[in-house]
Amino acid sequence: AALPGMLYAVIIGAGFGEETLYRVYMFERLGKLLGRSRAAKIGIVLITTTLFAAAHYPDQGIPGVEQAVFTGLVFGGIFAVTGELFMLMVAHATFDVVALALIYWNLEAKVILWP
Repeated sequence: AALPGMLYAVIIGAGFGEETLYRVYMFERLGKLLGRSRAAKIGIVLITTTLFAAAHYPDQGIPGVEQAVFTGLVFGGIFAVTGELFMLMVAHATFDVVALALIYWNLEAKVILWP
């Protein structure tokens, strides 16, 4: 009974919500502050990645932060270059649904790369 609610949360809340907040809103706000130069975009990617990763610490600890740094840099870089959001929303939601499935079916330990 909890699984549909969790799916909704990871698809809408995390996949769509986080991408809207960290890519669209924060890129727009920081762009107004820092400008639109290449250096500014790199700075914006680094700032939003730091905030995105920090937001994952309370629930996921250091492993979640490490994963969020990687995805934040990749997704932030893609958004900085293309300005396209929908593909990132779908990718983020897919990533989270797969992670939820691994946890639900107790397969998480089988795919962990580090002890």
